[in-house]
Amino acid sequence: MALRDLIIVGAGPSGLSAAIAARQRGLDYQIVEQGTLVNSIYHFPPQMVFFTTPELLEIGGLPFVSPYEKPTRAEALRYYRKVVDAFDLKIAFDEKVVSVCRDAQDGEPAFAVETIATDRAQSSPGSIESARIDGRRVRHARNVILAIGYYDHPNVLNILGEDLPHVRHYYGDPHPYYRQRVVVVGGGNSAAEASLDLFRSGAHVTLVHRWTELKSTIKYWVKPDIENRIKEGSIAARLNACVMEIRPEVVVIRAAGGIEDLPADAVFLLTGYHPDWDLLEKAGVALDARGVPAYDSETFETNVHGLFVAGGAISGKDTAPIFIENGRFHGERIIETIGRRGPH
Repeated sequence: MALRDLIIVGAGPSGLSAAIAARQRGLDYQIVEQGTLVNSIYHFPPQMVFFTTPELLEIGGLPFVSPYEKPTRAEALRYYRKVVDAFDLKIAFDEKVVSVCRDAQDGEPAFAVETIATDRAQSSPGSIESARIDGRRVRHARNVILAIGYYDHPNVLNILGEDLPHVRHYYGDPHPYYRQRVVVVGGGNSAAEASLDLFRSGAHVTLVHRWTELKSTIKYWVKPDIENRIKEGSIAARLNACVMEIRPEVVVIRAAGGIEDLPADAVFLLTGYHPDWDLLEKAGVALDARGVPAYDSETFETNVHGLFVAGGAISGKDTAPIFIENGRFHGERIIETIGRRGPH
């Protein structure tokens, strides 16, 4: 098999930015993506609006033109399709990377990147473990960039009932929950926006958060909205409360007033997400107590020579500081490092 200069894992904005820079430097690269283009953005709620302005989502110097101050999910999907077409980027879709390990190819040190084919219907966040195993493939490259994001791995509560069929870690369309009793767990952007969307679509919403206040990182136009809906009682709230158990029709919480059973036809555990720590560790990347990989802040190279991290993959448990607008530059800096080293 051919030994490439670079394999990029993930076709999100960080991975695409790295591929553009690699192409411009004449490097032999390949992107490997477990789902579809910008898979995480694709699986965001359809009505989602970005926190940032269009120009801060741009990559490759291509303008992102929008009539809105804050672009929509649909506009972002269209923009990144145009980016891929403009640079004719090489992407292998529906392949999940299951291991990255040191190997040799034609006597030269390299990485072996093993993938399995995934069923597009099963490539939604949190469901990749059901991928088919009949399409294994190994690619070799001198360098690897893990631009894997964090949206595929929800932070679980490890409580009884978390795997019940009416419990979800991702929010989508509110329509099925019209006149349903819905418990949303979390205190960040996802929980706030889902609660508001469900309420305005006719659901009876209760928001549960373990701290006394909602997170300060909630979008500035969303925070007063959710706080006012809680204050007026349109959305019920249980702050400083912990979920103890989920039953088929009840969520059991513990708050200052004691134990309470919240009626629930549906439960959304929107408690955040984290990178694929298992993949990182198996590749030899050292992680600290917060799940942050060891990497050079200038080159984004990990403690494994030739193995780099970009975008949300560097975030560990605290994903809030990593956005498209800052993660989109990681790939360019990585390619500069690889380019300086030459082909070996």
